[in-house]
Amino acid sequence: MDLKGKKINFLGDSITEGVGASCPENNYVSVFGRLSGAEVRNYGIGGTRIARQTTPSDEKRWDLDFVMRADEMVDDADIIVVFGGTNDYGHGDAALGSFESRDVHTFYGALHTLCQKLINKYPKADIVFMTPLHRVCENNEINSMGVRNQAPLSRYVDIIKEVTRYYAIPTLDLYSVSGLQPEVEVLKELYMPDGLHPSDAGAEKIAKRLLAFLKTL
Repeated sequence: MDLKGKKINFLGDSITEGVGASCPENNYVSVFGRLSGAEVRNYGIGGTRIARQTTPSDEKRWDLDFVMRADEMVDDADIIVVFGGTNDYGHGDAALGSFESRDVHTFYGALHTLCQKLINKYPKADIVFMTPLHRVCENNEINSMGVRNQAPLSRYVDIIKEVTRYYAIPTLDLYSVSGLQPEVEVLKELYMPDGLHPSDAGAEKIAKRLLAFLKTL
């Protein structure tokens, strides 16, 4: 796929917003734009989740879930990139649900609803998902909000791949191929100093992985 001049909407959380990068110009969305020549639109909001919260968060912006924000993106996009799920694990209270669920208060249901909404809104666009990155403490029983985790982060990754496969949506499995693993100290120092958000070097790695992936479509 030739990406030069393509209009790309990026829907995501703090990593898409650019937390961890030294400046907005160095987050992975901006780097991707420079490398590809595409017109990028950043819809990243820190702390947000794919699924809808049952109990409102103290930080109100965290509850602006991906399903509701999909409606706010501009319509004239050639490509949609969705990158989320780590906050559903990290501080969400939504149940995982089941594959049959369409309840946005479950992770499965929210993913189904999001995929259907994006397909209907952008029937001619290429829709792409990226799985969460590795992070520190990705197997905690209790999350940062004091809520018992539904599953390890890897289970959220697997559910994203399961649901997107159903809709034939290409998915870049960053959990497996990003090269970012903060449990390895040298990689943490280089790419994810806080154990979650990519540095400038980490953002560049993500941008290059995404660029190579999209060129195969």
